[in-house]
Amino acid sequence: MSAVTGENRSLHTVLGSGPAGTALAVELVRRGHAVRLVDRKGEGPGSEGVERYAADVSTPEGARAAVAGAGVVYHCVNVGYHLQVEAMPRIQDAVLGAVEASGARLVVLDTLYPYGETKGAVMTEDTPWRATSRKGRMRARLDETYLAAHREGRARVVLGRSADFVGPGVLNSTLGGAVFPAALTGAEVLGIGDIDLPHSYTDIRDVAAGLATLGEHPEGDGRVWHLPTASAVSTRAVHAMIERHLGGPLKVLVVEEPRPYGPFDEQFMAEYAEMWYQHTEPQIVDSSAFEKAFGVTPTPLEETLAATLEWYRGLLGGR
Repeated sequence: MSAVTGENRSLHTVLGSGPAGTALAVELVRRGHAVRLVDRKGEGPGSEGVERYAADVSTPEGARAAVAGAGVVYHCVNVGYHLQVEAMPRIQDAVLGAVEASGARLVVLDTLYPYGETKGAVMTEDTPWRATSRKGRMRARLDETYLAAHREGRARVVLGRSADFVGPGVLNSTLGGAVFPAALTGAEVLGIGDIDLPHSYTDIRDVAAGLATLGEHPEGDGRVWHLPTASAVSTRAVHAMIERHLGGPLKVLVVEEPRPYGPFDEQFMAEYAEMWYQHTEPQIVDSSAFEKAFGVTPTPLEETLAATLEWYRGLLGGR
C-alpha cells in the first residue's frame, strides 16, 4: 500500500452517502485523508473526520461546488431504481464536467450491468460488454463516456466494479434487508431465482477499501477494475453459513419470478424484471487482477456474514 503523500493528502470528496459512500468516507479517514461526504441534504449521522456537505450533483453548479478543492472525487451516487435510466446520465454529465474543470481525479463505483448475460462464464475485466437490458445499456454508455474522457485527456478516471453488496449498513440488496432481519427473528428469508447457482457478493467494506485504493493509486487510471470480491458460492450455501452462525435452520421462501416481496415493492420489481437473469445463471466475479496489482484481498464470506448479522442485531435492538 502506498504512503499518504502528495496528491493523496489533498481533500478526498465522496459523492453519495449510501452504504458505499458512507463506508468509503470512513475508510478514507482511517487512511489519513481529509474527507468531504456529499449528498442533497448534508445531514445524517456524523463521523469523526468527515465533513458533511449539501449539494445536488445532478446539476453542473451543484457538482462544481461539491468537488471544489478536491484532489480525488469518488462517484458513489445512486438514485431510485425506476429513475436510473433517466437520472444517471444527467449526474454523469454534471460530475464529469466538474472534474474536467477542476482537474481532480475521478473514481467511479460501477456495476456488472454492462456485461449483460454471460451464460455463467466467469466475469473478468476482459469480459465483453453485451448488455441488452435498458439499465445495462445505460451503464455501458456511461462507462464508455468515462473511459473516452480519460483517453482524450479531458479527465483522469478509473472505474471500480462491484458484485451485489453485502455487509454492515447494506439494506437494499438481495443479501440485505430481505434476509438478515428475517433470519434473526425466525421469519421467512427471501431467496431469489435459482438458489443453487454460484453468485458473487462483495463486502461493502471491500468496496470501500477497493475504491480508496484506486484513489491512492493513479497508476490504475484509465480502465475498469473488479473490486475485491470473495469466491462465488450458491445462495443455498450462504443460507447454510447463516444457519451455522445462528445455530438453527432458516425458513427460506424462494421467489422464482419477479414479484413484490418484503422491501422490494411493485415499482422496484417491475424495473428489476429485466435484470432477473442475474438469478437464473451463475454470477461469478473474478477480482484477481485487482488483488495482484494492489495486494488487497477480499474479506472471507464467513467473516462478512458474521459482521452483517451483528450489525442487524444492533439495528433490531438486540433481538
